[in-house]
Amino acid sequence: MYIKGVGMTKFGVEDRTTQEMAYEAALEALDDADMSIDDVNAVVVSNEDTRNNGERQRLAPSIIASIFKIKLPMIRVPAVCGGGGAAFWTALKLGYDNVLVVGAERLAATNTVRVTDDILMAADRVWEQSEGLIFPAQNALVAQQHMLKYGTTTDDFAMVALKNHENAYLNPKAGFYGKKVTLEDIKKSPVVASPLRLFDCSYNVNGAAACIITKDRTDVKVAGSALFTDRLPAFENKDMTTWDASVKAADMAYTQAGVSAKDIDFAEVHDAFTPVEIINYEDLGFCRKGEGAKMIREGVTKLDGRLPVNTSGGLKAKGHPISATGISQIYEIVKQMRNECGERQLKNNRRALAQNIGGAGATASVHVIERA
Repeated sequence: MYIKGVGMTKFGVEDRTTQEMAYEAALEALDDADMSIDDVNAVVVSNEDTRNNGERQRLAPSIIASIFKIKLPMIRVPAVCGGGGAAFWTALKLGYDNVLVVGAERLAATNTVRVTDDILMAADRVWEQSEGLIFPAQNALVAQQHMLKYGTTTDDFAMVALKNHENAYLNPKAGFYGKKVTLEDIKKSPVVASPLRLFDCSYNVNGAAACIITKDRTDVKVAGSALFTDRLPAFENKDMTTWDASVKAADMAYTQAGVSAKDIDFAEVHDAFTPVEIINYEDLGFCRKGEGAKMIREGVTKLDGRLPVNTSGGLKAKGHPISATGISQIYEIVKQMRNECGERQLKNNRRALAQNIGGAGATASVHVIERA
């Protein structure tokens, strides 16, 4: 399958409805593909279906049908933070000639307590929710384990945040576009759950992203795509610093594409928290276990490094509107491959990887994308 068009709203905290954002992203993807909605054979929508955004509106596929005045096969694919990647994987399996994939979320629409409680529903009900183990706390425990086992430091986490904020500064669709964040800002930000500070945590925003996959040959090909679902609580892993769903999804996607990790030129990975990006380097095979911090220390994953990661700014600084995130990764990769990223533009952009995660490693999708 190939990618024919992509679209994305600016990510941020502007008060816009889910319908407005979904329409904008989908329309941009259609325009980019030089298609009309009548050329689409099916639609896959990812949306958290929350009760807390004030819209009192569910049935996301039917909303898309109403917006575009269409009657098509449509499904909603929920996987919380991994929903966009799961929707993309699902769309590839449907077998239609042209499929519109849309992820949209109005997340920044209520107070932090309600948003946190809503997201916590993606955690285990018995052990995690009842103990108030919110996702920053879960990922703090994972970070502590990585620090104990491999000598990773809070300075390493800060460098991940700095890299991604520097990239977002140059990305007009990122929440932190044009907003300078210094290393001092990051290191002096408040502690959220030790060792994680505020700037170690991704930025919750409103936003939507869309893409059109097709059987027609285009300039961008999906060479491999895999999704795996694992345990829910991170502490059920034999090793909390290895997320098996990511490892297995990456292995399968590489096999489908006939490549290995060393063949990837750049990547968009799920940096919900800065230590997760470091763990992803390892789980995706970009380095050996325990050497993720070395990659950030040596500048390997910067824009001018050997393997740029999160050129968009990532969830950390582009923003994380839950269900739209995985599709926004595809948007960035396609734009990079078409040399449409301005000051962020990469020279080596033939093959890329997108990784999207739901929960603390519970569901992971990995896609290998190539210039055709």
